[in-house]
Amino acid sequence: MIIQRSMSDGYLSNSYVVADRPGGHGVLIDSGGPLEPILEAIETNDITITHLLLTHHHVDHVIHNADYVERFGCEIWGHPAERPYCDDIQHDLNDGDEVVSGDLTIRALHTPGHSVGMLALVVNDEIVFTGDTLFQGTVGGTLAPGHATYADLRRSIMDVLMQLPSETVVYPGHTDSTTIEAEWENNAFIRIWRGLDPEGTTPCKAFGRDATLVVRALDYDGGTKCWVRFTDDGTDEVAPGSQVTGD
Repeated sequence: MIIQRSMSDGYLSNSYVVADRPGGHGVLIDSGGPLEPILEAIETNDITITHLLLTHHHVDHVIHNADYVERFGCEIWGHPAERPYCDDIQHDLNDGDEVVSGDLTIRALHTPGHSVGMLALVVNDEIVFTGDTLFQGTVGGTLAPGHATYADLRRSIMDVLMQLPSETVVYPGHTDSTTIEAEWENNAFIRIWRGLDPEGTTPCKAFGRDATLVVRALDYDGGTKCWVRFTDDGTDEVAPGSQVTGD
């Protein structure tokens, strides 16, 4: 299998080309990274591109959609819940649907939370592209445009992604890869959800509202990501650490 990543210097968002072999077939996953590394890998390995698969609609993951469609004539697939936010989607990928490209079989898993139609894409039951649901050491926020809920995010991670084989390699929507096993053991959010570590109880303010800081973890961009519980209504959210103060 061939996997080539391209990462944006600004957004730190990844796009990928995945192919079965040199001279074979492959798919594009998201389009937020610079074109050049992806195009070079496609040309060098003589890959026939069959699909552009979207994990979700946010601009840092779809910015080069039109460039790829124009160059390769591929069609764009995504979850139907993303259609109100992304006019580019031509074909629906629902939970459990499969796309075949040469010797690749890509299975869609619906993992709402960061966005309502977020998809994880499992390739040949070996690797998974998690979009902005799960990263190395952290998780996606629940307050982005078109988001679902904290409960959705937790369920998507614990009941869907963490049920994949432990050796599965995780290619996230931003920065570096990891494995299901590494996140099961080391991810601060998952450790609390597993009951291994206690919830924090420190008062804080999130977006100016009184809250309790349950956990603050290092985020993929060098900042932090915070799980907070708002005092006024008891709701949980995962928020950027820059918006959480006073802890």
